[in-house]
Amino acid sequence: MAARNSEQQYGWVAIGLHWLMAPAVIGMFALGWWMRQLSYYDPWYRQAPEIHKGIGILLLALLLVRLLWKALNPHPGELPGTPRWQALTARAAHAGLYLLLLAIMISGYLISTADGRAISVFGWFEVPATLQGLANQEDLAGEVHEVLAWTLMALVTLHALAALKHHFIDRDDTLRRILGRSSNPQPSRPRNASGMDGAAQTIE
Repeated sequence: MAARNSEQQYGWVAIGLHWLMAPAVIGMFALGWWMRQLSYYDPWYRQAPEIHKGIGILLLALLLVRLLWKALNPHPGELPGTPRWQALTARAAHAGLYLLLLAIMISGYLISTADGRAISVFGWFEVPATLQGLANQEDLAGEVHEVLAWTLMALVTLHALAALKHHFIDRDDTLRRILGRSSNPQPSRPRNASGMDGAAQTIE
């Protein structure tokens, strides 16, 4: 499998970035929801947010790499027979996912740096606070962060359901392409002397 995308197939870089980020994003949502349930005296009360912030910064870096790679690579074309409205909806959904991810990460950064402190990423490096001291910065950014996170999960759910619908109902290669499997269009079936599809006489 090539590293770069082609007109028919995603390359291994795009596939790897997708499957690296997808479970991490869902896991971050679950971690954020769990953190909200912790009490002040819980041993994870301070540690969980530090993990959340560190992974968030790493995800932001991956998102920027993914957007750059997307800009430098061709996007696989639509599968034959895809209705125009469906293609446009899919593009809008993908754009919405990217925009939501970026907005969530920016709002998370504003929450974490509202007091002027840098974000430590697992002790490896720090991301400085470049914007702080705004009125109610932490509270407002927190509300935006939560609303956007739930919106993202709703869109992720629709995205996953659409992929499963393509795979199990439409039986096309939409899901197979992002799994790294080659597209294998079915060859036309020979017809017998009676004009019937020869394969129709066999049990499939």
